[in-house]
Amino acid sequence: QVQLVESGGGLAQAGGSLTLSCAASGRAFSSYVMGWFRQAPGKERDFVTAINWSGGSTYYADSVKGRFTISINDAKNTVYLQMNSLKPEDTAVYYCAARWGPQVSSLPVEYNYWGQGTQVTVSS
Repeated sequence: QVQLVESGGGLAQAGGSLTLSCAASGRAFSSYVMGWFRQAPGKERDFVTAINWSGGSTYYADSVKGRFTISINDAKNTVYLQMNSLKPEDTAVYYCAARWGPQVSSLPVEYNYWGQGTQVTVSS
């Protein structure tokens, strides 16, 4: 059974940094794409970034490009989201997701597994 468990959320000031972690378990993820999404209150779930587990190809939303970095520690089966230069508009619940196949995708419907989410709040 696939499990994705996020951690690392919390409160940060504008301009600050946070690192989110997503511990993945239940199968080998070398054939998966791992993504981060976020959802603010009253809004849809938006794509943030994704990475191909084996090849390392990455894809970022324009709103986070240059500020956020996705990475994988294969030995720890963990995906990270390093968030720098945080803005109040980055405030949301952040979700880790997994999608079988090599192609990175920005569409939530194409992801098969989801974590429970972790809250990130950025104060101005």
